[in-house]
Amino acid sequence: MLYLWDLTRNGWANDFYAAAVQAGTKSWKAFFFGSFDSSNFITVDKTPASLWVMELSGRIFGFSRWSMLAPQALEGMASVALLYAAVKRWFGPQAGLIAGLVLALTPVAALMFRYNNPDALLVLLMTAAAYALVRALEHGRTRWLALCGVLVGFAFLAKMLQAFLVLPGFAVAYLWAGPPRLGRRVWQTAVMGAGVIAGAGWWVLAAELTPAADRPYFGGSTDNNILQLAIGYNGLGRLTGNETGSIGSRVGGGGGFGGASGLLRLFGSEFGGQISWLLPAALIALAAMLWWSRRAARTDKTRAAALLWGGWVLVTGLVFSYMAGIIHPYYMVALAPGIGALVGIGAMAAWRARLGPARWPARVVAAAAVVITAVWSYLLLDRTPGWLPWLRFVVLVAGVACAVAVLASPWLAGLARTRGWRRGLLALALVPAGLAMVAGLAGPAAYALETIGSAHTGALPSAGPQAVGFGGPGGFGGRPGGFAGRGFPGGPTGRGFPGAAGGASGTTGNGSFPGGAGGFGGRPAGGFGGSSTGGTGGRVGTGGGFGGGLGGGTQVSSALVKLLEQGASGYMWAAATEGSTAAAPIELATGDAVMAIGGFNGTDPWPTLAAFEKLVAEHKVHYYVGQGSQSFGGGQGSSAISAWVAAHFTKQTVGGQTVYDLTKPKN
Repeated sequence: MLYLWDLTRNGWANDFYAAAVQAGTKSWKAFFFGSFDSSNFITVDKTPASLWVMELSGRIFGFSRWSMLAPQALEGMASVALLYAAVKRWFGPQAGLIAGLVLALTPVAALMFRYNNPDALLVLLMTAAAYALVRALEHGRTRWLALCGVLVGFAFLAKMLQAFLVLPGFAVAYLWAGPPRLGRRVWQTAVMGAGVIAGAGWWVLAAELTPAADRPYFGGSTDNNILQLAIGYNGLGRLTGNETGSIGSRVGGGGGFGGASGLLRLFGSEFGGQISWLLPAALIALAAMLWWSRRAARTDKTRAAALLWGGWVLVTGLVFSYMAGIIHPYYMVALAPGIGALVGIGAMAAWRARLGPARWPARVVAAAAVVITAVWSYLLLDRTPGWLPWLRFVVLVAGVACAVAVLASPWLAGLARTRGWRRGLLALALVPAGLAMVAGLAGPAAYALETIGSAHTGALPSAGPQAVGFGGPGGFGGRPGGFAGRGFPGGPTGRGFPGAAGGASGTTGNGSFPGGAGGFGGRPAGGFGGSSTGGTGGRVGTGGGFGGGLGGGTQVSSALVKLLEQGASGYMWAAATEGSTAAAPIELATGDAVMAIGGFNGTDPWPTLAAFEKLVAEHKVHYYVGQGSQSFGGGQGSSAISAWVAAHFTKQTVGGQTVYDLTKPKN
């Protein structure tokens, strides 16, 4: 219910992927390769697995907002169920329920399981792989390890190398705690690696072996090679910041759009409210699990779980913390299953140990985890002081009261037994548990509910209410306005993110990028956000500019739609324009294929001017939509094409857009 509630309020969500889903419902070739358009000019800048699920839904139920987003919600439900099942097998249903609840109520999960970015399928497949590894650790059966590898490999087809961040923890967990002897464990781990290659390699091999003339250009690559895209732009480039064609920029020594890198990055204003609510508790639980199992047998399940889920959280968290390339808040959903598992296992381990020989250390650990979580939740909620101002005090009081009750419970239990207070003994069990739930989950649950109750569109959504900083007042992922409510000193006029009408808080001073004629890519009004009042990059903006862009507006004038639809069936592409961010809203509005020159942000080296001239001469492209379309400025190739079009064809203005009829050259 949480993920499906009022699902269509997000509209097309990310126009870029929505247009690709539409294309895949019309062409099986576009389906297989992940083409942005049904005429297979260029692909999206990811492998296509996440699109397949939405496209199959669209083919069965008809392409619509609901048929596109409902599979994402179902993937979220399946992720929660699989996490519950994986944790329950070793630590009981209570631990499984806590783990599933933490995942379900993580704000960024409530966002991405209602969105059409690739992350929902990525999380589902990684969680399913973890479940398979749990089964392998029980009996040492090779088939479960092979399945684990295949699932991780298929996750690669959803979001490339990010899927492999769980592999170190998986491998260490099995090599250490697998039931067979060491030699067999090594061989079985190699089988898991072979499964990874098989799960990902079949599609990569098919894509590589298909001649370039018979398939679309691989968007995001510099040489039309899928491996270069996977290893470069979507792989090592994300770590080093060396991403040719990237729209990001290094800010404060960190990754593009992600703030300064460092150990505390995930707790900062950009990512803290998305994922970090229970991250301290998860790390405390991980340390406690390793300590409690230090003298246990090699195959001890508590230690194995610590290696599996702890490896997931540590490797992924450290990579996210220090990567110098593009990183966005919604990436944090990849941490949610690991955090949920550690919290669920750690909570029940401490609860059961409170009556054993290590009862006092267990009580201290539990009390410390709850207090630290409550204090951190207070600080996160204090970043939005005007939003539910009372909640942070409730969370803090609940955390302190829980810690006191946990530490004082032996004395209170003795007093209750002496005086025959049976109900008092029951209260000693239920009251601390209830207080712990409030301290740990009230904050993220409120953020998750607020996220579900708000509309989000664009390429860079973020969960929760607007906060100071990234996504803050006038922020990049917040409500209408400029790029970042604080920080990011502005550049010269004409290079700011919002355009001339880019929004009150985004046009001047206080660290935002100034507006001015041209906006981010030298384009007029609307700029980065996709709305005449400035975009949101996350929340739905207001106004009616030429939609699209990272802001996610999908409004295209009816006059332009009517023009482009005339005779569209006689052309492979009803129109061409610079960049997928400008092409997507046109494609969604018309239902026809639109050529995205230069790919996502106009910098891909395709098509060349010669190739475009040839397509125009063959009457395969009807119109060129020029100035006024949202783009990031494009590369040399797209600039050369726009100059050639302007020199050889007569422009007209339709619905506020400059349009050239490519079948009618100048006399």
